[in-house]
Amino acid sequence: MVGANRAQDRSATWPDYPGRTGKGKKIRNSSFPKARRRYRWTKRSFEPQRLLQEMNAIADSGFLVGFGNRNDQYHGWALEIANRVTEPLLTCDAVLAEAAFHLGSSALVLAYIREGLVRPAFVIGEHIARLAELAARYADRSPDLADLCLIRLSELHPRHSVITTDLADFRVYRRGRRGAIPLIHPPTR
Repeated sequence: MVGANRAQDRSATWPDYPGRTGKGKKIRNSSFPKARRRYRWTKRSFEPQRLLQEMNAIADSGFLVGFGNRNDQYHGWALEIANRVTEPLLTCDAVLAEAAFHLGSSALVLAYIREGLVRPAFVIGEHIARLAELAARYADRSPDLADLCLIRLSELHPRHSVITTDLADFRVYRRGRRGAIPLIHPPTR
């Protein structure tokens, strides 16, 4: 009984929470206990995978290959991500070509586009100068064209995370000069 009354008390005060209006007000002196504010932030998961329902993302070939190949080590993870996608994922032609090569099926990659999983959103010819800068900047890593295009897509769409299995490179790549690229990736061990 006592626990039920506490739950009712919490739910009764929750709508009065100043940060809940969605108008961007910062929490200064809220009317409910510090423990509740702490609860709000520690109990919620901020894993990028859960944010996918609220935002769009950029797809790398590792995700597309994992989604299309049942024998791929990332297949289960890719299925979970694909089930959470609400809008077509942005990508580039280089990623689509790479995925088609690894899957051995251009028809499957074309089906991704036709069914609305991905949408090509990058014209390489319009970004040659910036891609050349990125190629020179990361020459020590020997980036492929798909990676360069994804970095540029991330610069053009800063609110989009990149869905990738290539953590070794994408943790190093930066958009602009210093901005880390937000990533959605398989759980690491």
